[in-house]
Amino acid sequence: MNVAVSPTERSLSWRRLLLAILCVLAPHAFAQAPDPADLADQRAQAVTQVVLGILSYARWPVEPAQLRLCIVGPTQYTDDLIKGTTQATGRPVVVQRLLANHPDIVTACDAVYIGKLTADERSQLFAALIGHPVLSISEGGDQCTVGSLFCLRVGDQQVSFEVNLDSVARSGVRIHPSVLQLSRRRAPAQ
Repeated sequence: MNVAVSPTERSLSWRRLLLAILCVLAPHAFAQAPDPADLADQRAQAVTQVVLGILSYARWPVEPAQLRLCIVGPTQYTDDLIKGTTQATGRPVVVQRLLANHPDIVTACDAVYIGKLTADERSQLFAALIGHPVLSISEGGDQCTVGSLFCLRVGDQQVSFEVNLDSVARSGVRIHPSVLQLSRRRAPAQ
């Protein structure tokens, strides 16, 4: 039995078949490239975990009941951190943004997370921190030689950090030796 099929019907069936194949393959094609927004969120969450880890292994001369973390300067990875959180010990972490030249920065902050600053702003900030037990973490690695205690290295696969031992010794904040050992591990090449 031969059934006559018009060219229009044949064209529609091919289109349906093509559409069905595209529906099946489309999720796989789009799954190949990670969404930049998702990647940024993952980095922000990883930075938050590293920062909270560093803070949990730090000891101040007088332990604060709630840890005051100040974010100074424009940053890339603090979206998750700015929400505030609680450390594993149950101590709350209160996060606020301050200007680098804020007059009360040493009394308002137990730790500072430093973003992009000009050389003058960075110099003024570190001059204000001298002699005060304030832990400093720089988002960019270039400031580890300038005065930050910790410098983050943010990559696609992980967040690592370096420690400026000279700054740690002068800060008045004690850092557990295991954190210092972790800093010696190198991140895999990316």
